[in-house]
Amino acid sequence: MNRNCIVGIAGGTASGKTTIVNRIKESFGENIVVISHDSYYKAHNDMNYEERSHLNYDHPSSFDTERMIADIMKLKNNEEVDIPVYDYTIHNRSSETMHVIPKPVIIIEGILILENKGLRDLMDIKVFVDADADERLMRRIVRDMAERARSVESIINQYKDTVKPMHEQFIEPSKKYADIIIPRGGENTTGIHILQEHLKHMLET
Repeated sequence: MNRNCIVGIAGGTASGKTTIVNRIKESFGENIVVISHDSYYKAHNDMNYEERSHLNYDHPSSFDTERMIADIMKLKNNEEVDIPVYDYTIHNRSSETMHVIPKPVIIIEGILILENKGLRDLMDIKVFVDADADERLMRRIVRDMAERARSVESIINQYKDTVKPMHEQFIEPSKKYADIIIPRGGENTTGIHILQEHLKHMLET
């Protein structure tokens, strides 16, 4: 492998990042690896479940971003890494890790990946997925109930107390660092196609 291309895909909660990542994966198949910022949530083994459930998971300090930067640098240098695994159902890091080998396309995705300069500087393409706030909240309710075993009340309370304020303070301002902004999230097939073609061109040159 002569070179790789590191793509950062950011955006608010439930904005459509996963849909766009999956569309890119369809184009590049085995030549792609996806690493989520969520995998690098800090472990809180010193707290019980109730205490962990009230933490602010949308603040930059919730993540071990320095470890993520170190892992991405290793992948960029064609080294294999073991990344953490986060378990949303217990609000804590799992004891397992995931072995990752370098690929031509390395996607970093997460709500705050453009907020951190060290992480931004590793990216060849920076993407921000834009979506309406009400639409994002509805998607988050559906997702968290189905995938993370949460109640509607807990999702809405968290959105009101931390998700929305953190979006306004950290996530929305990070949009200015994006090279490409994709409005309407996964529904924007034209925007996704442009990103796919740009990525193919970068890998060919």
